[in-house]
Order: sequence, then structure tokens, then C-alpha cells
Amino acid sequence: MNHDYAVIAVNNRGSSGYGKTFYRMDDQNHGDKDLKDCVWAKKWLASQDYIDPDKIGIIGGSYGGYMTMAAMTFEPDEFKAGVNIFGVTNWLRTLKSIPPWWGSFRDALFQEMGNPHTDDSIRLYNISPLFHAHQVKNPIMVLQGANDPRVLQIESDEIVEAVRKNDVYVEYVIFPDEGHGFAKTDNRITGYGQILDFLNIYLKGESMDLPEE
Repeated sequence: MNHDYAVIAVNNRGSSGYGKTFYRMDDQNHGDKDLKDCVWAKKWLASQDYIDPDKIGIIGGSYGGYMTMAAMTFEPDEFKAGVNIFGVTNWLRTLKSIPPWWGSFRDALFQEMGNPHTDDSIRLYNISPLFHAHQVKNPIMVLQGANDPRVLQIESDEIVEAVRKNDVYVEYVIFPDEGHGFAKTDNRITGYGQILDFLNIYLKGESMDLPEE
């Protein structure tokens, strides 16, 4: 525990480090089995006597950021708040924007996720939080590097705009000098400090001055 938070790190189906079979369990099934793993991990956590079941959030970066937004979008009653750190919200754009010089990476990702130029595009649309943002009910925080070559800033721009249309609170933090991941110590300190403030408000219910949107 830190700052009176308990943390459970979910190794959902599709995570690396557990063998090829486990790694491939969510191939072309993203936003389903892997999301169910996160939800059931939350349910287990909520059953522990030292946890307030009404004060559980979800946080993740990159694909974990996608998991966060998938949870807040497709399981909107499960988590009281979500923190999306440079996560994918539109798989069609992300997969189409992979540059040609990342050829082998692109081919591997198409095999795992699906090819956006084929009928796979229907499933990719269906699992992209951006197109279902009207379902989000609870506050989210989005952190994004302006120079991210993998998850373009427009991904975060659009999900923030779409969720705010629902009158749901969104805190948006952009780092103009970062890419995919926060490499600079000052930015990490700033970013994680703001995350803590956000969680203190929306999970603990602490009162403090809210940042302007």
C-alpha cells in the first residue's frame, strides 16, 4: 500500500512472460477476455475485508491505457475512476498509422489484433472506446505525450472531447516534450503527482481545487 491505496497488478490473458499459449489467448479477441480478467480481478479485490468496494479505480499505460478506457466504456459500472496513460482508443487509426518502416512490427500486430483494411475493421471498430464514449459514466484522467509516434495525440484529444460531451469529468494532461512513455524525471514527478490528486478526489472523496479543463 502507498498513500493508503492497495494495488493489484492484473496479468490478464495476452500478457507476456507466461508462455506462448497464454500470450496468444486474447489474439483478435481484445477488449473481451482480457477485459473480463480485469473486471474479475476487481471483483476479487472488492471481496477483501480491507478494501472499500465502492472506491476501486483502474489505471494503465499504452495497452493498459486501452484496458482502462475499455473498462470505463464497456463496463461503466465497475470502476469509480480511470486513468488512461497514452492508451489506444481508436484501433482503426492506430493500426493504419503504423509507418511502413515498422513493417515487421505492423505485420505482427495485424496478426494479433486484426487487419484494419479487411473485414477485421468491424471488430476493431466495436472494441474501440472512442466510438462508444457515450457509455462512459465515471471520471477519467488522460495523460499524453505530444510527440508519441505509436499512440498519436489525436487519439487522446478525441476521447477527451467525446467523453466531455456526456458531461463526465475528464482531466487531460499533455506533455509537449514526451513521446510514448514519460522519459523525463520532472514529467514523471508532475504526472504521477497529478494522478494521485485525481484519485484522491474521485476515489477517496477528498476536497481540493479542481484543475480547469
